[in-house]
Amino acid sequence: MKPIRLTTTAAMALAVFAAPTAQAAPPAQADALRDAAPDGLFIGSAVAGGGHHDDASYPDPFTSDQAYRDVLAGEFSSLSPENQMKWEYIHPARDTYDFETADRIVDFAERNGQVLRGHTLLWHSQNPEWLESGDFSPEQLREILHDHISTVVGRYAGRIQQWDVANEIFDESGQLRTRDNIWIRELGPGIIADAFRWAREADPNAKLFLNDYGVESINAKSNAYYDLVQQLQADGVPVDGFSAQAHLDLDDGYPADLTRNLQRFADLGLETAITELDVRMTLPEGGTPTEQQLAEQASYYGRALDACLRVRTCHSFTVWGLPDKYSWVPSTFPEQGAATIMWDDFTRKPAYDELLDGLNAAER
Repeated sequence: MKPIRLTTTAAMALAVFAAPTAQAAPPAQADALRDAAPDGLFIGSAVAGGGHHDDASYPDPFTSDQAYRDVLAGEFSSLSPENQMKWEYIHPARDTYDFETADRIVDFAERNGQVLRGHTLLWHSQNPEWLESGDFSPEQLREILHDHISTVVGRYAGRIQQWDVANEIFDESGQLRTRDNIWIRELGPGIIADAFRWAREADPNAKLFLNDYGVESINAKSNAYYDLVQQLQADGVPVDGFSAQAHLDLDDGYPADLTRNLQRFADLGLETAITELDVRMTLPEGGTPTEQQLAEQASYYGRALDACLRVRTCHSFTVWGLPDKYSWVPSTFPEQGAATIMWDDFTRKPAYDELLDGLNAAER
């Protein structure tokens, strides 16, 4: 009997049939937040320093701490100056702008392939004394604000991805801050639309946001923004986004309707974002969080990330600084702390691991 000779094609087919099916290798797990993020999602951090609530002792680690800068560069694809672009720091006198530190942050971000969120242009807090105590006419105030927005946004045109144009303009009951916001009090609600128009003129490509705390859930304050957005859109005002700061507190419970709330703004055609996420807690005696507190904190961080991932227009997810020694929380809430995702030596808390796992599991 003659031996059977297989053609090359037949032999290859038989070999494929006989060989065990090869299993696709699982995708490599990234070990840094920015590397784990799916395409289109920027993972950010606040850049600590630059003065805080008139506290001269507030640290400036961006200038003095190389390890801190290394973590910022390695972990994040977006940066938000915590204080260095606020009025009291960048506009210390009527005819004086101080761009030194802001410029360093912008240059740092560009060297490290990071985008930037500008924070903030129209706000009731952290204004310089010359502005709040000045005897200005409405016309002068309007020109001061116009000059500030044109100068600051214009300086960084093409270099800032998103601007918090109007920050915290509503109180908890959903009413405009007509008492403590100098711009709204002296110039009326129409100044909000003007601020957006001026920002767009100064940088046509930056995304322009409304930003606030306490708007994670559907409530009186977020409803006020929802109504305002529709008014601004009807008037042709260039508002591009709505962002929830997400300064959360374990004592208050997690805002379970965060996804639904962001989605309704997305349905209006807006980009959405989580811009200042931290999760503070009341510390036990001795100041060290319990394992239970850390696990609950990690859950809050993970659920906030999941909310952003579930909303198609949420492209920016920012934690408000790291580590705890540079956090704003203890100076504002003396009984609370441990709000960030890293310990003071930059080792990772469970909250960091929860974010990393969530990003690695997201579709890429």
